Amino acid sequence: MIAFVRGQVASVTLSSAVLEVGGVGLELMCTPATLATLRSGQQVTLPTSMVVREESLTLFGFLDEDEKSLFELLQTASGVGPKLAQAMLAVLPPDDLRTAVASEDVKTLTRVPGIGQKGAQRIILELKDRIGAPVGRGPSAGVRAAVGGGWRDQVHQGLVGLGWSAKDADSAIDIVAPEAGDVPDVAAMLRSALRALSKA
Repeated sequence: MIAFVRGQVASVTLSSAVLEVGGVGLELMCTPATLATLRSGQQVTLPTSMVVREESLTLFGFLDEDEKSLFELLQTASGVGPKLAQAMLAVLPPDDLRTAVASEDVKTLTRVPGIGQKGAQRIILELKDRIGAPVGRGPSAGVRAAVGGGWRDQVHQGLVGLGWSAKDADSAIDIVAPEAGDVPDVAAMLRSALRALSKA
């Protein structure tokens, strides 16, 4: 297994980053919050989790070890695969996720596209005793977009990647745009957009 990747950021797309490691470009699937911290040419070390399927090998990259371990724990719940685990971390920072599971907050968990009421109850039942207490970090601290307009593309791609249509994504972005401010927090904007969509 590949526990972490250290290298130069070759490119950042709207759903993944390519790191050059020893002349090889490795693509890491990341949440919008993680991608917002990466810049081309930057040297970074990202904890990773490799998901092996019959038809593919996929590397997922994370902001830190805490996010990685939570991603792996989430997949031990019935019906939660890597894409849904990543969607959960895209919508809820690790501590918010722990709080929601520990307090049996079904409503918060159902904000994640792909999780209905029964799915949320099953996740709570299976993970409540294992997910641990919040560790006291802020929501994906310091995740900022470099350019004012860049957050729209990242949020749009994040929403589409989580299963919403391009049209729905655009509508949600228009609704939350006034919250953006001068230095938008991409992760916060994505969560606001998801809240707007869940109310629609």
